Amino acid sequence: MNAMDGNPNEATRTIAIRAEDIERFVALVGDRNPIHVDEDYAAGTRFQRRIAPGMLVASYISAVIANQLPGPGVIYLEQNLRFEAPVHIGDTITAKVRVVERPRPDRLRLETTCSNQSGQRVLSGTALVQVSPPVPAEAGTGPA
Repeated sequence: MNAMDGNPNEATRTIAIRAEDIERFVALVGDRNPIHVDEDYAAGTRFQRRIAPGMLVASYISAVIANQLPGPGVIYLEQNLRFEAPVHIGDTITAKVRVVERPRPDRLRLETTCSNQSGQRVLSGTALVQVSPPVPAEAGTGPA
């Protein structure tokens, strides 16, 4: 496994949520919900300001799984998510992945969470991944 924090069963990544990241994400996936893109609309909601799309926040879990734990070559098999609190522009999110079970030699069950700068959990869930043979360090660095 490729956990970078020294614990082979846990890995984290911390990301600042920026308005431009939200705008690029909604343009890429087509999620034009006004709660994500319209300050005036968002001001009239219970959130009182724009919030990040939940799947943008969840995508940071995918980055931890793909790059750190278990790392390159992993295959995502399933993911369940519970969105627990809003994420606002300017929040700093820590995505955390922890191994909780190895149901088969080539499978890992992972606990997945995202927390904000105050330590409040904003997203939680579990993932099942297939562990593949390690990918050589130079793989994926050249042109496609």
